[in-house]
This record gives sequence, C-alpha cells and structure tokens, in this order.
Amino acid sequence: MDAVRTYGAGQYAGGKMLAACDDGVGLVTFNQPEKRNAMSVAMWDGLAEILDAFAADPDIRVVILTGAGNKAFVSGADISEFEKQRGDAGARQEYDRLTAAGRARLASFPKPIIARVRGFCLGGGLAIAMAADLRIAGRDSEFGIPAARLGIAYGFEMTEQLVALVGSAHARMMLYTGARLEAAEAERIGLINRAVADEDLSDTVADLARSIADNAPLSVLAAKLIVNEATKAERERDMERVQRAVAVCFDSQDYREGRTAFMEKRTPRFAGR
Repeated sequence: MDAVRTYGAGQYAGGKMLAACDDGVGLVTFNQPEKRNAMSVAMWDGLAEILDAFAADPDIRVVILTGAGNKAFVSGADISEFEKQRGDAGARQEYDRLTAAGRARLASFPKPIIARVRGFCLGGGLAIAMAADLRIAGRDSEFGIPAARLGIAYGFEMTEQLVALVGSAHARMMLYTGARLEAAEAERIGLINRAVADEDLSDTVADLARSIADNAPLSVLAAKLIVNEATKAERERDMERVQRAVAVCFDSQDYREGRTAFMEKRTPRFAGR
C-alpha cells in the first residue's frame, strides 16, 4: 500500500486527512504528524467525508486507516482544542455534537476497516482503532487510555467497545491506571488482532486487505453485518436485515461464479452483484 493514487480531492480538513485508493482498497491517513496525528474537530469532519465517498464507491471493498509518519496512529484528541471545545461538561457536549458525524460514519461504515497501527494509539485514537474491524500493529506501538491522568472520563460507547474486546478485568486495569500497553500485551488481551515487526507492518496489512478485497463483496458485507448484530442485545437485533443479507448472497451472480470457479478449479472473479 505504499504506492496509491489519490481518491477524489485527495486532501480533506486542510490536508490533515488524506484519501487514496489502490485496486479496491481505500486508504485513510490521519495527517498531522507534528502533533502525532492528534484528532481535531476538522479532521473528524474530513473523516466523515472520506468514509461517505468510500461507502458510495462499489470498487472499494476494504479500507485501511493509518497515521502519517512512524510516531503515531492517532495519539488522541487535539489537546490544543480542549480549553475552547472541551473546557467543561457543556463544552464537551458541544464537542461531541461537532464530532458526531465522523464517529457515526465510522461506527456504521458497511465495509471492513483495518487499523494499521504504528507508534502511539491513545485515548480517542484507540477509540478509532477499536471502531475498526481488525487491528494490526507494529511491535513498537503503545496503547492506552490516559483519561484518569487528565481528569476526564470517556463515554459509554468507547468503554463498551473496550470491554467487548478485552473483558471487564482488563478494561478496568487500563481505565483505572491510565497505563500504556506494549503491542505484545495488547495482542495477548485481545485489544489488537496481531502484532508484527515494524518493517513487516505495511506488507502484512496490504496482504490482509488484498485477501479481503478478493473475496465476494456481498459475502463480506453480510459477514460484517451479522457479526455486528450478534454483538447486540437480542432484543436490539435486526434479524430481518440479517436474513435479507443472507438471501442476497444466495441469489447473487457471485455465488454462481464461486460455484463455477470451484468446479473449474480456477480463482473466482467476483463482481459484487
């Protein structure tokens, strides 16, 4: 994924968010390396725009999130905005309103998302990574939620995601202490899917994205939908939507192509319909 073409405008949020695509794989780059890719309100708006464009493009089948440079994925929210936009509970509510579109697009994005993490992945940056479907990290990465060291608390959604990934015991340890975890420990407790050597990170993620993009798109979309529904309380599950997604796969041209390719002992060519 080192050689990609720009997507659409290419730059969003004054160049602090970058978008590109390469053969079915979308790439989103958090591009504020001088602040370790700390997330500003404008960057959340840019993320929403990029994800809307990627969701509407049938040629994009999987998305990679990454941070510019080698120091950080996203080191958290841009603290320089805290005094103005998160100075007290009322300001924090306004901050949540301003960033709601980006967070909503990330949470509801229908295609698989891979977080490619190198360096610091802290606070709100960890929330972004946890919202991805898969997290692959370089071994020099550090993870943590420093809320207790800043005198703030993160909301229910982020905490719920953390508990779902690592369980309540590990979540309590991370939240109460504000301590940072190395990638090996993050992998051990389930916070990330895999830790790899830093020099192998880009190739590992590119290979993973390629393997997903080469599969039947409708099957992958259905799998993401069903897994998401399975994590909800039973009364909140949209089983009609699940059944429709399954039916679409069985009625698709791709299903016929998959069967034919299997019989002919060749690689299937899926079209997403």
